[in-house]
Amino acid sequence: MTWHSGGHAMSNRLGRKSRKFLRRVQKSRTLQELQLIANDIQSEVDSRGINYEEANQLGNRIQDRADIIDSDGLIYAISDRDTYRRTLEIYLKDGLLTRTEQMLLWDERRKLGITEDEHTHLLEKLVSLYRSQGRTIRIQRSGGSS
Repeated sequence: MTWHSGGHAMSNRLGRKSRKFLRRVQKSRTLQELQLIANDIQSEVDSRGINYEEANQLGNRIQDRADIIDSDGLIYAISDRDTYRRTLEIYLKDGLLTRTEQMLLWDERRKLGITEDEHTHLLEKLVSLYRSQGRTIRIQRSGGSS
């Protein structure tokens, strides 16, 4: 196994189709291009053209590339970060992120290799998005109730 910047494991070998996707990711210059690649990868997984593990590895690379292009953007791709984002969205759905939910999220981050900085940045993006939609979001602090 080799490691890349996000702390996610990357296998030494990708299949031919996956290597083509990886080259597209590396050449991409916009979040829109990355989202199109992520959509194409999802289609390949659905048609069994590539396996989920390869798609997840590619998705992690897409997320890393998206951070370089625009750290404030959101990309929806099969990836550890997207798995974590969906979990975070579920916990934020009721408008309150409790201390218990935060502990569960910490465990999920540990399992997925999501850093504290990645968590904080993603949480800030989601809270900002929800507030721009007029939703109220409260996050319980460890010392108080909100």
